[in-house]
Amino acid sequence: MNFLTIGHRGVMGVEPENTLRSFVAAQQAGLDLIELDLHLSKDGVLVVMHDAEVDRTTDGAGPIAEKTLAELRALDAGRGERVPVFEEVLDAVQAPLQAEIKDVAAARALAEVMLARDLVSRVEVSSFHDEAIAEIARLVPGVRTALVASRYGTDVVDRATAVGATTLCLNIRRITLEVVEQARKADLRIIGWVVNTQDHLRLVRALQLDGATTDYPEIKRTGRFTA
Repeated sequence: MNFLTIGHRGVMGVEPENTLRSFVAAQQAGLDLIELDLHLSKDGVLVVMHDAEVDRTTDGAGPIAEKTLAELRALDAGRGERVPVFEEVLDAVQAPLQAEIKDVAAARALAEVMLARDLVSRVEVSSFHDEAIAEIARLVPGVRTALVASRYGTDVVDRATAVGATTLCLNIRRITLEVVEQARKADLRIIGWVVNTQDHLRLVRALQLDGATTDYPEIKRTGRFTA
């Protein structure tokens, strides 16, 4: 399998994260997948933002869940960019997507879009939350899912297999050879995050992981030659 490079919230190291500008830049850089985050607005629209609050990445304040789409649209998400809805990303880029969901409600909303637009082959769904993965798997036959983990042990392998995930997205600062070996025994793909330096990349390649999530498009070029 080819080594995958995944654009973290687009290319958030050089463009405003989770914006159309960032996603287009990731595609132009030739990254294999684009990762993004989904939350539900007050009026039930899937919007693209990492945090549950708008404070860090926009000029607004407060929880996404307490704002309508129109209110979110009025915010500046960086360099004049607006907070995108998921469907806009689908139309703006052609690259495969890895969509991270935070809860069961988002899983249900995403399932509707995936079924309506036949996205099973294009969109992999990831989450830190086992129940969200289980829900999307129940609603969308054949969906590919990934369990994300920051603090974990070998138990993460059992969690992934229990909900039918085929991929683990693991914080490389905590990764161990034991976890990698257990994941391989379970036939799980392993993606390391966040890989932003040559040292990180060498670690990922030394452990023979399947790919790296990165903030910077340069990893795509150097990743081919790092062993």
